[in-house]
Amino acid sequence: MNAVPATERPVVATSSLEEIAEEILAELAQQDLWREEALTLSRRIIRSAALTIRATHRAEFDDAAAILVAARQDLARLAAIAQTCPLFTAIGYVADAQKEYAEACITYALIHGDPLPHPAELQIPVAPYLNALGETAGELRRSILDALRQGCLAPCEARLEIMQQIYDILATVDYPDALTGGLRRTTDALRRILENTRADLTTAQRQQTLQEALDRLHHRLPQP
Repeated sequence: MNAVPATERPVVATSSLEEIAEEILAELAQQDLWREEALTLSRRIIRSAALTIRATHRAEFDDAAAILVAARQDLARLAAIAQTCPLFTAIGYVADAQKEYAEACITYALIHGDPLPHPAELQIPVAPYLNALGETAGELRRSILDALRQGCLAPCEARLEIMQQIYDILATVDYPDALTGGLRRTTDALRRILENTRADLTTAQRQQTLQEALDRLHHRLPQP
C-alpha cells in the first residue's frame, strides 16, 4: 500500500489540542489536590495512632477509643482518595498510615483484653496488617516492662505468650518483600525483642521468688 503524502494527511485542529491539554492540566491539578489531602490525612492518622497507643498504655481506654473513631474516619477518606487515584496506593505514606492505624487498633485490643481485630474489619491490606502485628509486639514489651517496674507480674506471662504467637505466625510468611512490605525485617526485629523480653521477665520472676523466700525466712526467725 502506498503511503499517503504528508500534504494529504488530515491536520489536527489546534483547538482540539488545546482542549485536550486543558483537560489534562485540570486532571493533574485535581490529582495534586488529592495528593496534598492524602498526605495531610496520613500524617493525622499516624499522629492519632501514636496518641491512641499512649492512652492505651496509661489505661485511658475511653480516650484511646475516641481517638480511634476519628482516625477511622480519616482512614476511610484516605482509602476513597486512593481508590479514585490508584497511583496513590503505591505511595509510601498511604501504607504507613494503614500500618500505624492497624498497630494502634491491635495494641488497644490486646492490652484492653478485646478480640484481635481482623484485617477486613480494619479495612487494612494484608501487608500493612502483618507489619503492624510485628510492631505491636514492641508495644507489648513496653507494657510488660511497665508492669515489672510496678511489681506486677500477673499480665506479663500472657502478653509474652502473645508476642511468641505473633512471632510464630510471622516467621511462617515466606513471600517476597514486594508482597509483604518488608515483613522479614520486622520479623527479625521481633525475634530480638522477644528474646530480650523473655530474659527480662525471667530475671524479674527469679527476683520475686528470691524475695518471697527471704520474706518467709524473715517470718520464721525469732523477732528481737
